[in-house]
Amino acid sequence: MGESTDKEMDSELKDYKEAVEWINGLIPFGIRPGLERIELLLERLGNPHRRLKFIHVAGTNGKGSSCAFLSRTLLECGYSVGTFTSPYITKFTNRFQYNLEDIPEATLHELTNRIVPFVKEIADSELGSPTMFEVSTAIAILYFAEVCYPDVVVWETGLGGRMDVTNIVTPIISLITNIGTDHTDVLGDTIELIAKEKAGIIKPGVPVISCVGQPEAITVLKETAAKHTSTLYLLGEQFHFDRKQLGETLQKISFHGPFRDLDIDIAMLGEHQCKNAAGVMMVLEVLRQYMAFNLDDKEMLHGFQSTFWAGRLELVSEQPRILLDGAHNPEGAESLSRSIPEIYRYSKLNLMMGMLANKHHRAYLKHILPIVDTLILTEPDFRRKMDAQALFDLVVELRDSYGKTNLEIIVERDWRKALSLLESRTEREDLGVVTGTLYMISDVRATLLHQTDSEKGW
Repeated sequence: MGESTDKEMDSELKDYKEAVEWINGLIPFGIRPGLERIELLLERLGNPHRRLKFIHVAGTNGKGSSCAFLSRTLLECGYSVGTFTSPYITKFTNRFQYNLEDIPEATLHELTNRIVPFVKEIADSELGSPTMFEVSTAIAILYFAEVCYPDVVVWETGLGGRMDVTNIVTPIISLITNIGTDHTDVLGDTIELIAKEKAGIIKPGVPVISCVGQPEAITVLKETAAKHTSTLYLLGEQFHFDRKQLGETLQKISFHGPFRDLDIDIAMLGEHQCKNAAGVMMVLEVLRQYMAFNLDDKEMLHGFQSTFWAGRLELVSEQPRILLDGAHNPEGAESLSRSIPEIYRYSKLNLMMGMLANKHHRAYLKHILPIVDTLILTEPDFRRKMDAQALFDLVVELRDSYGKTNLEIIVERDWRKALSLLESRTEREDLGVVTGTLYMISDVRATLLHQTDSEKGW
């Protein structure tokens, strides 16, 4: 007994920094879809997830914004809320929030030490080591179930749905924001295959809300919901919205649902955020109507209006005007290319982008190139970065087909120098945009907002 205790003491992580380093040290184990390791890990911890109420959120884009809307509105209505999201923009602790406040570093350190022995035990079995995301998920569940006890947990999937680690839970309601072509190497290369993975979060008898639009995705959701006897509320069928007003700081929608109609003001910009807000409103309506959630209209509407999500059409500098948006796949690029000319007035649009190597760059550029005057290609500080010169070759190949023969293209591999170039070239009447992978958005944001303790990662 004494020997075992000594061994545990030797392996104990000394502080928050060591804890995060140990968790991130599991990244080389990759993303391994499947629930065996998380099931075993949570079993060792006494299955704490069974004591919590979850709202499970999946989708290609809009998950983070929808989680932000849900967390803020429920909090405004007097509920305590746990929120688990990824990736993070500012700091590792952003993943785990209670009432929109990050987990304390000391608590993360303590919970990580509790998990270490079980992770080592599983790593020595035929299952192999739990991944970084599996360990983060277990920490989130422990934090919510044994430290802060929220009334409800807003629970974002990491990748897909069916085999995603977060699918260990049975939620009270599910939300599938939309479906697009991202992570096709893991989820499949057709909308139908990706839809089947996302629909994997639909549980027997648990209502599901969705804003998906493609006919083949809708068919998959309807079939899956029917198989599980789950009520499906679909945008365009059971609920819809009209966009009433938009500006640089606010937009208004009229929500029309099965129970009532409501006007909603939102500070998050872009048509895609109207769709996200409508999906969240439908979730809240089901909670109010069928699950006895007491949601005061005034408080709820204030929640929508005060919701903020970093790195999504976020104006971080006024002189020069620099806008950040983590559009990193074709659907995100399409939303961005529609939103910018709709919301902002400018003479020239200067855009800096850095991407990961596993994305659909051709389809992404199809949306972005038509609106850009100067394009600065750079690289994020990340192991899977896309080579800026390869991106340049692709842009040159595509620009003629979009009538952009006069497009100025600059390659600057160092993102810091690229950012300086963007700032110096963006005149008072111009707009500078930084877009692409959230890993780069995180670094750029920390630089422009002078956040010295910024971290980044998935």
